Amino acid sequence: MTLQPPKVSICIVSHNSASDLADCLACIGRLAYGPLEIVLVDCASEDDSVAVARRSLPANLAHTIVESPDNLGFSGGMNRALEEATGAYVLSLNPDTRPTGDFVDRLVAGALAGGLRVGAVTGRLIRLQPESDTPILDACGMVLTWTWRHLDRGSGQPDRGQWATAERVFGATGAATLFSCSALEDVAIDGRAFDVDFHSYREDAELCFRLRERGWEILYEPLARCGHGRTNLPERRRSMPSEVNFNSLKNRYLLRAYHQDLANFLITLVPSLFRDLMALGYVLVTERSSLRAYSWLWNRRRRILARRREVFARRSCSWWDLNRWFIRRRQPLE
Repeated sequence: MTLQPPKVSICIVSHNSASDLADCLACIGRLAYGPLEIVLVDCASEDDSVAVARRSLPANLAHTIVESPDNLGFSGGMNRALEEATGAYVLSLNPDTRPTGDFVDRLVAGALAGGLRVGAVTGRLIRLQPESDTPILDACGMVLTWTWRHLDRGSGQPDRGQWATAERVFGATGAATLFSCSALEDVAIDGRAFDVDFHSYREDAELCFRLRERGWEILYEPLARCGHGRTNLPERRRSMPSEVNFNSLKNRYLLRAYHQDLANFLITLVPSLFRDLMALGYVLVTERSSLRAYSWLWNRRRRILARRREVFARRSCSWWDLNRWFIRRRQPLE
């Protein structure tokens, strides 16, 4: 008797994504895995994103399109998509991604490998760019630094076959990662897997903290390959919209407010304080539009502290289980 593979719900949040959706949905239509469904939440697009989606949806896949009159951001849009999803697993997929035909097969195989309590599996993301001699990596799992930065491992590096082993990593980018619905339900607060205060930027890292704090593993599968047309990069900060930069600054402090324990505060005090001062200086001199991030945090301090207490009350891992990821960039599957 052959067991039916678990159903995967592909969840896409779009906002003015008309130029990307047709190619993304065409790649989804070529996925070898089944059963699949598509849930697309459009967040108040001003272009013809919804019309393009309706024309481009693979005819052989069940689908749901939700048209939101408001821009819910990635977090709010993904929470809305999760309400419609009926699979055992959810694949979060940005409109500017191009998964290969066996992408989902590889991710699901990693999730079902056994021996670990797997909450998420991410793959090897490659930058979408004009043809070149050497492909450029976009993400091979997420890592943490002493300054409380979360970085996509390998981002911007030539793909020379590095990180070719399946392993445990701290986290995974929301652009293209398979999540267990059981894990998302376990870490949800007030019924929401993604924190809507992280409207855009760092919402995936915040979710990964909660997954790890509840004892869920996050795996990297190098054979699962996906193209990604990333635009939000640190080196492009000066050209990014002011709202994106505001959220980036605000969320870096919000992440620590929710998840930094005393041991980590002491361990990372010097490097993180130095970076905080550098960030403040940069904002004062160059990016004054982001100064409101500090008042946003202060005005909501009671709500932030209340959520911090709830997050810490739900922790089931040891302090070392979490803090070791500030030292190590990977761990073997065994």
